[in-house]
Amino acid sequence: MSWESVLGRVAFANCDPIFDGLEKKWKILPAPPAWLTGHLLRRDCLTAPIPAADYAKHSDELLLLPNLGIVSKGDVGSVILFGTRSINQMRDIALPSDSSTSRALLQWFLKEKNLDPKFYEMGPDLTAMLEKSDGALLIGDRALIAAKDNPELVKLDLGSEWTKITGFPMVFGVFAARKDSSFSKLNVARNDMVNQYNRFLEDSSWKQAVISRTSSKLGFSESRISEYFTVEVQNKLDDDSKEGLVHFLKVVCDMQDDITWLPNNE
Repeated sequence: MSWESVLGRVAFANCDPIFDGLEKKWKILPAPPAWLTGHLLRRDCLTAPIPAADYAKHSDELLLLPNLGIVSKGDVGSVILFGTRSINQMRDIALPSDSSTSRALLQWFLKEKNLDPKFYEMGPDLTAMLEKSDGALLIGDRALIAAKDNPELVKLDLGSEWTKITGFPMVFGVFAARKDSSFSKLNVARNDMVNQYNRFLEDSSWKQAVISRTSSKLGFSESRISEYFTVEVQNKLDDDSKEGLVHFLKVVCDMQDDITWLPNNE
């Protein structure tokens, strides 16, 4: 199968409203966020949601698809710093190996607060991380599950903290593609993903079916998954979110160039 028939997707629930149902039209390649960047650059897939920080590193090779993203406008619910003591007292923090945006965001936040803990990179296992460090950053489904299973731990939601400080939505993931890809095929992919997300938003029976499948997969109540999909994580990149993305790329990632967007037509 040609790589141009493959869509990369984050192997977390945060993209289920886009990708649930698309497997009938496309081959889907699930992977951790940071891995998707490599898949995209190697032409393993046509497009994929990658960490916004990775786009900053590879903006000379990549362009972004309008309308789509992994966005929060307050609590994100699935990018959380856990700890056994308050953040002001953390001497060291374990960082996961599967995301670059969340790591960059946490390090920026700590500088804003004039905090300077040591960092360790580890696999995303909360128990092992907290055995070595006072704090542990987790993302995605692991963060959702850890928050439910460890109510006694200190928790800092990085989506909420970004919005409190900057006033902008936080764009954790951007849908990217190589600049030398076929624009016509990218527009087909973008339209299919946008249409699938709109179906989730507008078709109540389909929305409930997606929520039910994700609920069963993660072991959460349907009401919790509904809250996650409608209040915390959104997959629409609106004008406010684009402003937040630009601010993040400039302030946190020190990206000087303008974003290259996919044109509507080839």
